[in-house]
Amino acid sequence: MSVPERKSGSEGKEEESEDESEILEESPCGRWQKRKEQVSQGNVPGVESVSLAMDTEEGVEVVWNEVLFSDKKVFKAQEEKIKEMFENLMQVEHPNIVKFHKYWLDMKESQARVIFITEYMSSGSLKQFLKKTKKNHKTMNVKAWKRWCTQILSALSYLHSCDPPIIHGNLTCDTIFIQHNGLIKIGSVWHRLFVNVFPDASVQGKGRQQRDEQRNLHFFAPECGSAEDGYPIDIFSFGICALEMAVLEIQANGDAAVSKEAIANAGQSLEDPLMREFTLACLHHEAKLRPTAHDLLFHRVLFEVHSLKLLAAHCLINNQYLLPENCVEEKTKSFDPNAVMAEIKHDDRQGVQLKYSHVSPLELDKFLEDVKNGIYPLMNFASSRPHPVPRALSLSQEQVETVKTPTPEPQETETRKVVQMHCNLETNEEGTKTHLSLFLKMDDKLHRQLSCDILPTDTSKDLASELVHYAFINEEDSEKVAGFLEDAISRHQVRALASGSTQ
Repeated sequence: MSVPERKSGSEGKEEESEDESEILEESPCGRWQKRKEQVSQGNVPGVESVSLAMDTEEGVEVVWNEVLFSDKKVFKAQEEKIKEMFENLMQVEHPNIVKFHKYWLDMKESQARVIFITEYMSSGSLKQFLKKTKKNHKTMNVKAWKRWCTQILSALSYLHSCDPPIIHGNLTCDTIFIQHNGLIKIGSVWHRLFVNVFPDASVQGKGRQQRDEQRNLHFFAPECGSAEDGYPIDIFSFGICALEMAVLEIQANGDAAVSKEAIANAGQSLEDPLMREFTLACLHHEAKLRPTAHDLLFHRVLFEVHSLKLLAAHCLINNQYLLPENCVEEKTKSFDPNAVMAEIKHDDRQGVQLKYSHVSPLELDKFLEDVKNGIYPLMNFASSRPHPVPRALSLSQEQVETVKTPTPEPQETETRKVVQMHCNLETNEEGTKTHLSLFLKMDDKLHRQLSCDILPTDTSKDLASELVHYAFINEEDSEKVAGFLEDAISRHQVRALASGSTQ
């Protein structure tokens, strides 16, 4: 999921571009189109081929990954285990984790394939960014370092608190990606799961794989690969990443692995004693003495009391489904720019007035977008309760192969979340039934419009349960949809009574 190497130079560039964009294969549903252009995404066990692809619904580039089984008997023996693993991966949802979109099985006479689609990180890896920064003779900004550490720990805390916990097992600066807006995302979350499911899988380019393993050996904890390893191996890897982010590069002797001495020297070179304490805690030789990702978010070097602005932004984002689409823009337009929105008074000196003109609507929109994307997580206040990983039911392979449509594949359960809701209610003249029109905006930006007649005996909980039953909404959205409908129906009934009393 890093940036594919593209040849520079103008000669033959158009021909090369056309050749690389050639469509080689299409998913059974028609949504994903595999291209000729190969993508480098690091060492993932069992993945034979990694290509750029197009999501024809969203109009964005994605990554087409293939796991090849030359022995169909081996595949059949592991088929259920493979399906369970991929179903679980599809439920992993976090703004700082590379998105796993879809998978399907492709059975042929000679061989079997598992194909899965992941998010494409076009801006490149953290390793590439650090190299560029060092090449330009720049140093790492402490604020950026803290923000990146918080985002990575936010993702690790989520993975480790899943039920069952997900251990990354391959966290390096090559598997962490950074976007132009400063958003950090962890890739190869499926690495550890793949090691367990595909222990004997062959990987193309073994020479390069061995070189990568040698180069990144210092990221792995001493106990890595033993029966006792667990989430502390990710904490050790994170500690090396945090150290490399601070010093830009830990020096190695040629192609040899980075030595323990080089890591110790890099740690001692940190001028901030809190940063030094933070990284050394992660790199403790004994696994049981390393802190958890959740604990590290409370370390003095990262912890801060969030501003009211950030708390309000998170509240707004979390309840966005209750608000009109452009509510912030419309609201800011209605304000008098000279009106005072807040005032700080002092007894001994002149107070401070904050006016609406001091707030830029464009900056506010950008800040809300950054919060929504996951750049400013609120993990400092999150409890350490587990996040269950549900097992969504999908179509059988036989059903999938019969489908050929650009719309999303029908499912027995809806996995997408509702981000916005509107509804309209109209009662007939007799007052015996009411027509409900419900508009839902899903988290993949697709819209769903539903309508039905409801009776006076129907409750909002019954309606929400029906929507879940027929896979119109995710079960986790049932409560908030029921609450939204309850409020809408109550307001409609009040208006109906008021209009009846005036007649």
